[in-house]
This record gives sequence, structure tokens and C-alpha cells, in this order.
Amino acid sequence: MRLIHRIMGIYQEAFSGLSKEIWLLSLVMIINRSGAMVLPFMTLYLTTSLHYSLTEAGTVMGAYGVGSILGAYIGGQLADRYGHYHIQLYSLLLGAMFLVLLLFLESLVPIMCAVFCFSTVADTMRPANSVATAEYSTPENRTRSFSLMRFAVNIGFSVGPAMGGLVAALIGFRWIFLIDAITCLIAAFLVKKYLSGRPAQSTRSQAETTHARGPGQLVDGPQRTSKSAYKDIEYLVFIILVAIYAIAFFQIFTSVPVFLEKEWGLSEATIGFLLGMNGLIVVLFEMPFMKYMENYQRYMVMITIGSLLMCLSFILLLSGWTGPMIAVGFIVLMSFSEMFAMPFMTNYAISIPGEDRRGQYMALYAMAYGVAHIVAPAGSLRLADVYSFEVLYLVMAVLSVLIAASFFRLRTRKVVHVSMP
Repeated sequence: MRLIHRIMGIYQEAFSGLSKEIWLLSLVMIINRSGAMVLPFMTLYLTTSLHYSLTEAGTVMGAYGVGSILGAYIGGQLADRYGHYHIQLYSLLLGAMFLVLLLFLESLVPIMCAVFCFSTVADTMRPANSVATAEYSTPENRTRSFSLMRFAVNIGFSVGPAMGGLVAALIGFRWIFLIDAITCLIAAFLVKKYLSGRPAQSTRSQAETTHARGPGQLVDGPQRTSKSAYKDIEYLVFIILVAIYAIAFFQIFTSVPVFLEKEWGLSEATIGFLLGMNGLIVVLFEMPFMKYMENYQRYMVMITIGSLLMCLSFILLLSGWTGPMIAVGFIVLMSFSEMFAMPFMTNYAISIPGEDRRGQYMALYAMAYGVAHIVAPAGSLRLADVYSFEVLYLVMAVLSVLIAASFFRLRTRKVVHVSMP
């Protein structure tokens, strides 16, 4: 009983002190992501239900990535100019419309166009959501605020793929689009009802506003700047590394489901539950972990560890062992890679700019994932089609080691001293 109370106390402390708006945003994300069954199962839908080749399926998913980049750029520009509320609302409404349209399409080019339009409008929400999360949190709890948003996303992803697998197995892939559209509409209703017109709280602490004129100090943390994100060379290097990390990580949603079905013979329902396990692991462990690491500023060290864990996950797929338990081991390693890397990537990205540049910086951050949405499916499925899945995962393992070394080299950044009151 004492152990149970201690565990409950850790969770209570991890979730305490966050604003009501952050909780509302997280509820929106839970509902929206619970219906986000399209991405993990799109490749399977195209190859098994519509009988397109791996290369053709990768091309469609590449169109998703192009739309994601465009949407992230547009969303960042609009968020800086008009605020985050309307961007999130109309993104959800238009996304639902294109999901319904996908129900009726079977030809490759119309599907590519619809997927491109869907990802464009859907990903305008990402920079706006990040800006909203930053505005409704404080510098002291910002890491936990973003972790709560990821917590919400992963609750959705723990439910969504499992539901998607069952839906695909029992009544067909097309129903996935309809369910996802309904959840977009529910999320839009919550944004409209509860977030309309709510002012953001001040996000600047005393520590941020009181700066000494002393010499610089090398620490593994960001320096606030108001210059353009597109002229911040160190940040652009960081974005390139994030994109490469995401390319490798997104194999869990692109090539791995196909690999597990075609090479290992696992069913759609089993694959759905395995993908759901990824979300469940992050849900159970990330928030307490982030609470424990809340004041830890060595972001790049944590990201390096996450990249190395991802390398180990691909090595497991290359080990020669097969079966559900090896797939579980892969999911566990990828999940812990995600927990070590992604929250610290996000906090690093949002902590660098001043408030007038947040949308721009977070747009670039979202665009890194958009690039990954192009390269991960189009490049990896093409590589697997021409060579083999073994070659693909060997390449991913090597990339993971290279970016781990590169992130580690970025572990210092020159910042000004901050004088405490």
C-alpha cells in the first residue's frame, strides 16, 4: 500500500500546477488523436485493400509529408499574425471534410490530392497548438505542459491504433476515415466552446526578464532570441537533426506495420495493439519522468540517449528473431527513445524565440516532421521494395548513431547569465 501511495503521489505531483487551458487543450488532443487511425493504417489500406504497390503507397504518404510541410509553414505564419484559436478551429473542421472525401476515392491521383489537402489543413494546427501551450504555461512548468500534451496525444494513440486495427479487421478500412472525421468535429466543438476568447496568462518569469550584462556561459540550454528562425544557423542544424530522427522514428507507423504483416505474418489487430502499446507506455511513464527531470537543462544529452535507444530498436529487428515478443521489444525501445528525445526537442525549440517569433520557430519544428512524413514512407518503402527491409533497418540504425553523435555535439550553446532576484 505504501508503494501504491508513493506512485500515486508521483503522478499527482507531475500533473499539479498546470493551467485550466492546458487541460482543455490536452482534452482536445485526446479526442482528436483517438480518431487518428489514418496515418498508421494508410499504407496497409493502400497495399491490401486497394492493391497498390509499396512504391505507390510510399508516394501517397510522401504527398502527406509535402502537405504537412506546407501546413506547418502556413500555420506558423498565421499563428504569429492572428493567434492560435482560429487556426486550430478551422484546421479541425477542414480536416474532417477531407477525411470524409477520402471515403469515396480509389484512384491513386485523387487519393494523393486528398491526402495532400488533408495534411496541409491538419498540420496548420501544430504550430498554433504549440504556441497556445507555451502561452498558457510558465517557463517553470513548460516542459510538463508540453509533456501533458504529448501525454494526451499518446492516450489517443494508445486507443486509436487498437481501435483502427479492430475496425479494419471487422468492418473495413474505410470506416477509419469516418471515425477520424467525427473525432475532428468533436475536437473542433471543444475548441469553439471552451477556448474561444480565453486570454493567455503571462509566461515570463522573473528569471527570464532579469538578465545580467556579464559574459556568456556555455550550458546545454537555449538562449532567447527575436531573430528570424530562418537565420538562426544553430537552430537550423537542430531542425535537420530532428527531421532525421523523425524519419527513423516514423518507421513505426510506415514500414514496420507492413514489415510485421508481410514478413512476420502478424494480423492487423495485433499490429494495432502493438502500435497502441507505444502510446500506452508513454502515457504511463512520461509525465512522472518529466516531473523528475523538470529542472534538467541538458536537453541534448537526453536527446542523444533517445537516439541511441532508437538504434537498439532497429538492431532488434535485424537480430534474426521473429514473433510478437520481439515486436513488443521493438515497441518498448522506440517508446523510451521517444520519451527521452521528443519532449526535450520540443522544449528546446519553444524556449529559444521571443513571443513574437514563436509561431515561426515552431513552424520550422513542425516542418521537420513534415519532411520526415515525406522521406519516411516514400524513401523507406522504396528502399524496402528495391532491396529489403533488412537493408532499410540497417540504414535506420546507422542514421540513429550518426544523429546521436551530432546532437551530443550541440550540447553547448552560448547564453547570457540570468540573475535571480
